[in-house]
Amino acid sequence: MIVLENVSKIFKTAKNKQLNAVNNVSLKIEKGEIYGIIGFSGAGKSTLVRCINLLERPTSGKVYLDDVELTSLPPKQLRDTRKKIGMIFQQFNLFGSRNVFKNVAYALRYRGLPKDEIEKKVMYLLELVDIKDKAYVYPSQLSGGQKQRVAIARALANDPQILLCDEATSALDPQTTFSILKLLKKLNEELGLTIVVITHEMNVVKELCHKVAVMNNGNLIEEGNIFEVFSRPKNQVTQDFIDTTSNVSKIYSLVEEKHNITKLKAGECIVRLKYKKESVGEALVSHISRKFNVDVNIIFGNVELIDDSLLGGLVVILHEKEKGGITGAIDFLIEQNVDVEVITDARYSE
Repeated sequence: MIVLENVSKIFKTAKNKQLNAVNNVSLKIEKGEIYGIIGFSGAGKSTLVRCINLLERPTSGKVYLDDVELTSLPPKQLRDTRKKIGMIFQQFNLFGSRNVFKNVAYALRYRGLPKDEIEKKVMYLLELVDIKDKAYVYPSQLSGGQKQRVAIARALANDPQILLCDEATSALDPQTTFSILKLLKKLNEELGLTIVVITHEMNVVKELCHKVAVMNNGNLIEEGNIFEVFSRPKNQVTQDFIDTTSNVSKIYSLVEEKHNITKLKAGECIVRLKYKKESVGEALVSHISRKFNVDVNIIFGNVELIDDSLLGGLVVILHEKEKGGITGAIDFLIEQNVDVEVITDARYSE
């Protein structure tokens, strides 16, 4: 439904230097997908999403919507085509002087609809986003989550096929974020909306998206099915991003700091285990403990449901009671499709 071909966006700085905010990015987003574009601050993801609806016109490259090249359209035709694309932002962008009803109705101002049809449409949208009871209050009387629901209703007023979400949950607390993500899922399923989510919040991507693209310094460095990208990241930036929401990666700093928990006895080692969907449901820890006569002390653990598949990992201290036990246990885990990383090893110390 959305195709970007070699899209670049270059800004001129105050000193007449060039800033390559987006660099030669190509991607395809299918109809009905919830597609996440993630990256740390300054990665270029917000600029990229604004290139989709030409709020930022690409310096070079082409943008297609349903096989129509937006970048070649004359202004009037582009304005008409843009109505297929709704957009919501981090700061809501509501009119403080208008009540909720009038904020949503504002998006219909050029439709030429009679007053009763406008009222019917607005109330339908407010009910859809579960805020109909606030129709005649003002934004200053709303919570952040309620404001975002109004912004979503307004974005849906022209019956778009695509909804662009630019850091739409960044200003919200975790509980409110969850409710907004649940609403976006509902809109995707009930309206068939294609949703593009720009975020630096890993939990948003895990909870909501079907596919994901990772950006860094204006470049698209990795993309694919969300489970595949998170279970086998190909780029260190992607791994760093994933680690922001997992306590498992904390082991590296603890080892570097020589924390007491990382001090090993003879015959021990610290191991990081990375599970995939084929193995995470099996009782592998108790199995290796019995089969290879190895004590397993779990330091950190993290198991998540991502795109209906289980993904997880553990950091453990293994202690072998007889020589070769840990080696046998590690070999067995690898055979069971578990990634094994030995972080520190005291098996062979004197």
